[in-house]
Amino acid sequence: MSKLIFSLAIILFGLSLGYGIQVLVTRNAISLPVPLDHLRKLLQKTALLFLNPVAIVGALWAVNIESIRLVALPFNGLFAILAGGALALAAAKLLHLEPRKAGAMYGCGSFTNIGSIGALICFVFLGEEGFALVPIYKIFEELSYYAIGFPVAKYYSSAEKAEGTLERIKSLGKDPFVLVALSSIVLGGALNWTGVERPAFFRTVVSAFVPLATVLLLTSIGLALKIRRVQDYLKECLSVSIIKFLLVPFLASSLAYLIGFGNIDNGLPLKVVIILSSMPVAFNALIPPSIYDLDLDLANSCWFFTTSLLIIILPLLLALLSMV
Repeated sequence: MSKLIFSLAIILFGLSLGYGIQVLVTRNAISLPVPLDHLRKLLQKTALLFLNPVAIVGALWAVNIESIRLVALPFNGLFAILAGGALALAAAKLLHLEPRKAGAMYGCGSFTNIGSIGALICFVFLGEEGFALVPIYKIFEELSYYAIGFPVAKYYSSAEKAEGTLERIKSLGKDPFVLVALSSIVLGGALNWTGVERPAFFRTVVSAFVPLATVLLLTSIGLALKIRRVQDYLKECLSVSIIKFLLVPFLASSLAYLIGFGNIDNGLPLKVVIILSSMPVAFNALIPPSIYDLDLDLANSCWFFTTSLLIIILPLLLALLSMV
């Protein structure tokens, strides 16, 4: 119960802090030394370029990564992302949604909150050993979004605003967030492979940096959050919720079980897949609707609705993990 309360408290605190600051600034109740957008980017850079990489290196340094079957973990993550998008398109067809709504719904089904909320839940529920597998699971996340997610979303729009798919993929090689994330994985893995014992203080560092990074990322989301009228998109929200919290977890976890993840380290990789494949819509699912003139309100509603459902999903996940 303490793990559950801690997780929900971190998520609620981060989002509320960011949204509260946004409201106060908008109403001229407070004045910040920098614009909200600059503050949002500063928080993201601090979390993604400093706190998370240090935590990843520290966690990977000590985790058991001897099983060769773990090379399938990134492909399991990619499968979950692609399955979510395909199921969202199927649901859009069943609901007879117009192209602008279908494109937005695809992003909601595919783009998943792995990095902030998913990483936090893995850390709180499974410890730093579980957190260490998160960056491995999500190796193909950015590539799949740029190579598949954005082009599919663009297909459903008449807008021609953003750079092409090839340019987006090329930009990954220069993206500091991607480069730092991959470098931290390589460094942590290399330290693990050398057999050098990790300093004791690193456990404290990881324990502090993981929740702090989540708070900063969720605060940055709250700074840009626009709450819409969810009731106008209730069918879409319910459909996406079934996809994110039932269908994708079932498919991804079944694949992980067949690979044999349940037989590795007391089922730790399987538990990580169960958690990360059960996360809500990612906030970056709002990017394609913004740049391709899709239904932004639909995406925003699905994000808010699925994130709010964590109050129900997290207790269910905790109970499920105890049986694995």
